[in-house]
Amino acid sequence: MPAKLIRFNSANISVSIPAVFIRQFLILLLSFWLLGPIQAQTNFWLGWQGANEKTDVRWQAFGDSLGRKVAIDSALSNLRSNGYLGASIDRLEESGDSLWVEIYEGPKIDRVALSSKSLPPQWREDLEKKGALSFQEVNSFFGEVLDWADETGYPFASLQLDSLNRDGDQVFGQVDFQSGPLILWDSVQIEGNSVTKKTYLQRLTGIHPGDPFSQKDIERSLTTIRRSPYFRLQGQPRVDFRLQKASPAFRLEDRKANVLDGILGVLPNENEPGKVLVTGQLDLALYHLGGKGRDVELHWQRFNELTQSLSLRAKESFIFGSRLDVSGEFSLLKQDTSFVNRKLGLRFGYRSTNWLYFDFFVRRQAGDLISTVAFSEVEVLPELADFRWTEYGINARMDWLDDAISPRKGGMIQLTFSAGNKEILQNTGIPPVAYEGIDLRTPQYALSGFGEKHVFITKNWGLYFRGAAGLIRNENLFQNDLYRLGGLQSIRGFNENFFFARDYFYLNAEPRLFFGANSFLFLFSDFGFIENPYFAAPNIQPFSLGAGLNLETGNGIFRFVYAVGKTQEQPLSLQFSKIHFGYIVQF
Repeated sequence: MPAKLIRFNSANISVSIPAVFIRQFLILLLSFWLLGPIQAQTNFWLGWQGANEKTDVRWQAFGDSLGRKVAIDSALSNLRSNGYLGASIDRLEESGDSLWVEIYEGPKIDRVALSSKSLPPQWREDLEKKGALSFQEVNSFFGEVLDWADETGYPFASLQLDSLNRDGDQVFGQVDFQSGPLILWDSVQIEGNSVTKKTYLQRLTGIHPGDPFSQKDIERSLTTIRRSPYFRLQGQPRVDFRLQKASPAFRLEDRKANVLDGILGVLPNENEPGKVLVTGQLDLALYHLGGKGRDVELHWQRFNELTQSLSLRAKESFIFGSRLDVSGEFSLLKQDTSFVNRKLGLRFGYRSTNWLYFDFFVRRQAGDLISTVAFSEVEVLPELADFRWTEYGINARMDWLDDAISPRKGGMIQLTFSAGNKEILQNTGIPPVAYEGIDLRTPQYALSGFGEKHVFITKNWGLYFRGAAGLIRNENLFQNDLYRLGGLQSIRGFNENFFFARDYFYLNAEPRLFFGANSFLFLFSDFGFIENPYFAAPNIQPFSLGAGLNLETGNGIFRFVYAVGKTQEQPLSLQFSKIHFGYIVQF
């Protein structure tokens, strides 16, 4: 620390100092002598004081002389931006590693009256309306003009004050605006080993050749690319300017997005006590085929000996060069010997912003009874029936996750609404009297949604919450119309699709202990509320808890989950525990 200059008036001073203080002083002096050269090599001190202020001296250390010079320039710039136009260095003294500066601030200018002939018309009118401005308002106005220029293809625009005249505490001046050359976007460049096509990246980022250059286009592109499940951004993008063209270059690395997932479930066999039932699941997902955002998915599950499901989905991004995605879907659910449901749908997706995505869909649902033996003598329509439902709907997804594959922060919300007319088909295996007085064609609607939140606590600790809810309404609602819940993706501790629900709500909570980017141990607790008018107890409140492991390996993810569930009819017992484990191959 630089020494202070201390002056003494002449006087006779007699002081008695103990020997122990002398020894401590000599040790301190020796330490300072040994360490002093090191300190001098690493610290550059700056002391300053306003020449027209009566304030204490302020000192600050810097790692090099360049940082000290930048601090001086920054101090002068701040003074001038606050109205001290005459701010300058009044005195400068350097001694060893210390630099002393006195700054002359000068009188403060409170208001500035500006006019301009070179500003664009809309900004010239805005300046005239504002009248005299403070220097903070001048800086704000200059920033708005330069931001506008930067967003309309003039990144090299400049503004400066010219012809300044002072009258008392007010300054009159002209604003000189130079737009510079108009810069247009050129084609997007992809660096690295990604299979992504340039046309796909251009449509994804919204950067099109011939459009005016905009810095915000780059900023939006960074957010969009970081949320992509197909690839990662390596480093910062580069923008090359040549011949009034701006060519952005992104270095991309493809993710291992393709998935082959086989899960083996070992469950108690409810039909044969003391024995187990082995269930299976296969998930195959191929993403970003051909580097064009083309996806194909296949999902198959077997819940028990007689129940299984199948779903297929294919997606094509930016169809015919537009901003629309088109996808088709088919699903089939066979529920033991009761019924079989089929769905066939077509979706049109549109990305409104980098965090908001819309789906517009039309879907045809068909439900058919497998066996009608139990209903051959009924007089009222049973809880199962044959039907056809054509629904039209919209789905909105809002995504603020920091990563599409292994998020640690942010959240997601998705809402779906659909409506359409449902037609009840008369089955010849059910007596005609059961259909008497029934309106065979009625409107039906459904509303569902979910939200999830990832909370970052430390590098190794995090929290995950997920909530979901839904309802479906119709004058003649059947059991094979209802939502299906239960299992690894909803309420754990129960068989897959164990619950039928007209209305439902459930919440998942997980504290996670991370030991890798996507490797963690977790505890969990699930709680739900389910309403089913066809159950003996129409209101069910399932609860479950357990623990699990998610382990990322070189080529995939190993998952293990142990769960115990409870309802009004099923006690919380290890006898009813569920074990799910499997390996997701990523390639």
